[in-house]
Amino acid sequence: MPLQQESDHFTVLDSRGHDDYYDYTDIFLSARGSQLMKIRIGHLSTFYHTSILLMATSDTDSRFGAEIEWRLMGTGPAIMKAFGRGELDMAYIGLPPAIIGIDQGIKVICVAGGHVEGTVIAGKSQWTGFHESDDLGMILSQFRGRKIGVPGRGSIHDVILYDCIERLGFARDIEIVNYPWADLVTEAVVRDEVSAAVGTPALAVAIKRFAAGKVLYPPSSLWPNNPSYGIVVDTGYLSRETTMVEKFLRLHEEATEFIRKRPAEAARMIADYIGIVDERFVLDTIMLSPKYCAQLTDGYVSATMKFVTVLKKLGYIGSDVERERIFHHDLIARIHPEREHYSDGIDSLRTTP
Repeated sequence: MPLQQESDHFTVLDSRGHDDYYDYTDIFLSARGSQLMKIRIGHLSTFYHTSILLMATSDTDSRFGAEIEWRLMGTGPAIMKAFGRGELDMAYIGLPPAIIGIDQGIKVICVAGGHVEGTVIAGKSQWTGFHESDDLGMILSQFRGRKIGVPGRGSIHDVILYDCIERLGFARDIEIVNYPWADLVTEAVVRDEVSAAVGTPALAVAIKRFAAGKVLYPPSSLWPNNPSYGIVVDTGYLSRETTMVEKFLRLHEEATEFIRKRPAEAARMIADYIGIVDERFVLDTIMLSPKYCAQLTDGYVSATMKFVTVLKKLGYIGSDVERERIFHHDLIARIHPEREHYSDGIDSLRTTP
């Protein structure tokens, strides 16, 4: 496996005047006069996405054959705005905000998966959770007259929460508070600004650690097979640079395998690269929802299409976006012809939320 930890990497965080993203600038590539093609890839702070692992690996650009300009953004909707402004070529994103953008005319398409079941409900330990009851309606009923925090409106977590509250009859009883960054949701739980939170496994682990909290409802039960994130590409870039997209997807697929096969090493690399979380925190996050693969499976696609129905019902989109407008299967089918690995889980280690 070519992935390895980098010892001499450095990056510069530069705001560029926009409030919803930052650029990682590869100074060392410029200094040596690199003539590599540049590709702009948007990503979230979610550190079990392969973006962080690829950034932490010293030879990613050289193996890819291009200089990757990584752009960190707060939410999926912010990523879609950047696509709309022509500022991205590719991105890591949950599928609901991508579908919303496609419905609005933004020309992107999903070319690979990455992870499924990445949304979890968490809160302080005083609340009844799935260990005491597997009834989601009963668990949500505790929050009548209270607030639940979630990342930005239109994010996958926001859509799942709205669907659950509408479907179970709590729309008038529970207030949903959206935050532009997931970290702010954790802080809101710690300060009791909200009673519970819906978001990524990393958010749940942070609530367990910093708010003496727990998982209230696990990702595998909340919305089975939901497309936690995929790789989305600007359709014009895909037409012009099909080979480059395929080369990147090979690195992405390799990285998903690395997380599955060597989770402890992946956690160490990610923690060392980020520098503000420890290896145990990263490993707990990886293990909370251990379903990693790059394939676009029937389950991944069908779960995505269920979102189309929900998004239209909730008023996020105005049309029934067809699967042909959402997915391009050819490249990942060529790269990953074998069976899916989402169901394999993680090698060597097992844990419970």
